[in-house]
Amino acid sequence: MSTKEEVLEEVKTSTKKQKNYEIVLYNDDVNTFDHVIETLIYACEHTPEQAEQCSLLVHYKGKCTVKTGAYPDLKPRCSKLLEAGLSAEIVG
Repeated sequence: MSTKEEVLEEVKTSTKKQKNYEIVLYNDDVNTFDHVIETLIYACEHTPEQAEQCSLLVHYKGKCTVKTGAYPDLKPRCSKLLEAGLSAEIVG
């Protein structure tokens, strides 16, 4: 007769919660809808539908969060938006 032995091991895991930042795009009276949409597709990898929805929110609400994530990922994306003449900033 054999005896089976079960061993339960308690393992402590620690996950470092990474703070999410946001790129906020602001409305202006300079850029066209097409330019904003094309830039969001290019800089933030939005689908055309996402980019269009964000451009409408920016137009009617004055601002819109267009991308969230880690700061190192958002910094070059925000730079692309700014280089294209859009008003944006990273907030945390």
